[in-house]
Amino acid sequence: MANQKKKDEALNVEEVLSSSEAFILKNKKTIVGAIVALVVVIAGIFAYNHLYKAPREKKAYAALFKGEQYFENDQFDMAISGDSIGYIGFLKVADQFSGTKAANLANAYAGLSYAHLGMNEEAMKYLDKFSADDQMISPAIKGAMGNIYVELGNISKAISLLQAAAKEADNNTLSPVFLQQAGELLVKEGKYDEAIAAYQTIKDKYFRSYQSMDIDRYLEAAKLMKNNQ
Repeated sequence: MANQKKKDEALNVEEVLSSSEAFILKNKKTIVGAIVALVVVIAGIFAYNHLYKAPREKKAYAALFKGEQYFENDQFDMAISGDSIGYIGFLKVADQFSGTKAANLANAYAGLSYAHLGMNEEAMKYLDKFSADDQMISPAIKGAMGNIYVELGNISKAISLLQAAAKEADNNTLSPVFLQQAGELLVKEGKYDEAIAAYQTIKDKYFRSYQSMDIDRYLEAAKLMKNNQ
């Protein structure tokens, strides 16, 4: 009976590890995934509510608009560099309209576009230029940067950014996503206590989130691995 229990526990841990590894590998191809979609939606609302008011902002956002369409259609090269029919590209929008909110968004879009193209150093360069103080776009960008640091092999920096993004967002939409990602990376680094804390936060604080539905499995696996180290 004891042997069977240990066998079952091992299988459970292996299942969760496999799931975690698959999750990270999947996100190597779609680095920002749902975060990008969220940024696009929020950016559109943000622009409509705020950017049209000042003439320069209005002009800057008009220059940005076509790029957003290219971005949403996965035409990232064109979104970054522009086309031959009048759209100047995110990089030139950011440069020519420096100091505007539209230029700030152009930096974010440029960074995310480079991330999709696998150009991670360039992605970080432009995402670092973006700044915001709201509870959605700012942590979403931090989370995206965390995922890019995974690509760059800097796991400790990735974990730090994901944890910071989760704390800054403090909501059921973003925080549990980033905490679960951080937890999976912490497990892979053998930092089981920190992983358990991240998973427990999802269970206790963000229990209304989608991630909380399966978090007990991750908690159990992390605790078993801690006990067996």
